[in-house]
Amino acid sequence: MIASLALIFLSGMAAASLCQRLRMPRLVGVLVVGIAAGPFALNLLGASILSISADLRKIALVIILIKAGLSLDPAELKKVGRPALLMSFLPASLEIAAFALFAPSIFGISPVEAALMGAVTAAVSPAVVVPKMVQLMENRLGTEKGVPQLILAGASLDDVFVIVLFSTFCNIAQGSSASAADFAGIPLSILFGVLAGVAAGTLLALLFEAAHARRRTVRNSAKTILVLGIAFLLVALEDMLKARIPFSGLLAVISMACVLRCKCPPTVSQRLSQKFGKLWIAAEVLLFFLVGAAVDLRYTLSAGAKALLMLIIALTLRASGVLLALTGTNLNRKERLFCVISYLPKATVQAAIGSVPLSLGLPCGRLILSIAVLSILITAPLGALGMELSCNRLLQKQQR
Repeated sequence: MIASLALIFLSGMAAASLCQRLRMPRLVGVLVVGIAAGPFALNLLGASILSISADLRKIALVIILIKAGLSLDPAELKKVGRPALLMSFLPASLEIAAFALFAPSIFGISPVEAALMGAVTAAVSPAVVVPKMVQLMENRLGTEKGVPQLILAGASLDDVFVIVLFSTFCNIAQGSSASAADFAGIPLSILFGVLAGVAAGTLLALLFEAAHARRRTVRNSAKTILVLGIAFLLVALEDMLKARIPFSGLLAVISMACVLRCKCPPTVSQRLSQKFGKLWIAAEVLLFFLVGAAVDLRYTLSAGAKALLMLIIALTLRASGVLLALTGTNLNRKERLFCVISYLPKATVQAAIGSVPLSLGLPCGRLILSIAVLSILITAPLGALGMELSCNRLLQKQQR
């Protein structure tokens, strides 16, 4: 495992640095070397690191979500409440509808299998979107109208919505029936996730305040470890409560960090944000390298032109969903275009659940994995590069 970690960090950082010099997103280079080193190409990674790949990807995702929450201002989120809620389900719903309508005739599969395929690909990637939105908020680009805050909030809820639908469609494809409780779990998982995050953030803030009142210095590194430990516990609770209570661990994490920003003194929240920003440098490489390692190009090549056509149709309807969600807002055309671009990237959720239908023995499993892989290879670099090149042109910088 040690040799594999050395390979991940050294080759990943080298590829990221090269892409940065070429004015391309860092994650593109890391994804490419991850694909090359993965078990489906050069097979340079040890079995031990691959066996815990999913857990390592989740750890990296938790780190960036904490960083994102520490950058969010709840007062600003209130300004983008309705559009953010619509962005959390409308684009994904239209993309799943595109698969349900067109995939049966394109691939010769059943409507249920087509909907399952759509649920795999519909989630926007927080690992690609969140770091860029955090950077935009720090640079005050688009913040006057709350553009990065809108995208960040919508993308965080989007994953919850899609994953619940994916689980429901999986049950139907296996012969089970979908109940009203399955769909009721979507708002409940959001509600319980937010409540748990608010409670955890409040307790941590009180703990830091009590330590300060007693003149006991809690070092920033110790605070970082405490926050990280509670975040891991919240994510673990999602699996522990899965059979009983719908609960979004990732949403709880970002809610906790948001509360810490509000209730802690500015110096404390800023230092925590800096600490997690430094942790993200390593976590970013680990996350995207392992996402790349999960990509099997053989499945992608076997999908062919039909898969590419289906993705184009789905992304077109997805873009329409973003524009519909922004109806009635004060965003101009350039800002709305940036929102469409920001909602293109797919990576983490597709890498995590793309192989599940195949592992369940579903006839459509191999095809769904092919579509998931292709969606990562096309949209992750396209969305990341699009955000990088367009943010200065499409968004206005807020004056202090």
